[in-house]
Amino acid sequence: MTTHLNDETSHSTLLLPDSTLLSDLLTLRDYLRWVTSEFYLAGLHYGHGTESPWDEAVALCLGALHLPWNVDPAVLDSRLLPIERERIIRLARERVTSRRPLPYLLGEAFFAGYPFSVDERVLIPRSPIGELVEDGFTAWFPEEPPASVLDLCTGSGCIGIATALVLPTCEVALADISQDALAVARKNITRHDVGDRVRVVASDVFNGLEGQRFDLIVSNPPYVDARDLATMPAEFRHEPALALGAGSDGLDIVRRILRDARQHLTDEGWLIVEVGNSDRHVEAAFPDVSFIWLEFERGGQGVFALSAAELDAHAASFA
Repeated sequence: MTTHLNDETSHSTLLLPDSTLLSDLLTLRDYLRWVTSEFYLAGLHYGHGTESPWDEAVALCLGALHLPWNVDPAVLDSRLLPIERERIIRLARERVTSRRPLPYLLGEAFFAGYPFSVDERVLIPRSPIGELVEDGFTAWFPEEPPASVLDLCTGSGCIGIATALVLPTCEVALADISQDALAVARKNITRHDVGDRVRVVASDVFNGLEGQRFDLIVSNPPYVDARDLATMPAEFRHEPALALGAGSDGLDIVRRILRDARQHLTDEGWLIVEVGNSDRHVEAAFPDVSFIWLEFERGGQGVFALSAAELDAHAASFA
């Protein structure tokens, strides 16, 4: 979501001296109002965990102050230390001038209710698959949870690590072609103390996972088509291109996943893949396949599920 530029953009107070801002803005409530106004004037794009100038201002201020989302509203009228006020002012200026997404500025993003370390080496977690993780994938494993899970194209490792936290008996592999991404994933494994059950694997899709099978393969691969990639807002250009674009129709990686996933699934296994706006390309490329398109309470689209049996039945289409 993008807020439209206001005719009063020239009235921005971001260029005022720090001394003026520090003397006139004192409480958390003051800064929430001020940051919201500046974000509205700047016409920022929101799509990395927030949906409006107010949401982004709340995330920035609470993140800068190391406060949780559910903090007692009584803190709104508390006075902030000068160093805290300076931090909020600095972050607000950088968010507007650089268009860097807020999670990169804070070094942290939340997924499925858990915090993850992020930087420009990985995509910012925002997949609707988080809802499936929170539910423990019970729609596909109603009796027993999956014993083994592969988070393919893992990036920060958020899907696989959150799955391990929700399902304390499962073993998880985090696979990615990017060594930079795997370094961030390792950091998050350590952060959540799940190294006994979660491992990283350097793998170009499945080339690096030979002979390994899983009950569940979950993937949020690169899937942005060339047209969408060329018109993305400035905020998205700070994310690694390798993790976004995937050819003219966005399906370069998805085709490989569909072709090879079956040999890495157990016989009762499931494949869950996010393709976002490229869902129309998936339907056009595989018209004979009955994809199960999932619906989400908190919004999101373009996630399909296929069983091992369905992958077998449509092997010729995916070859």
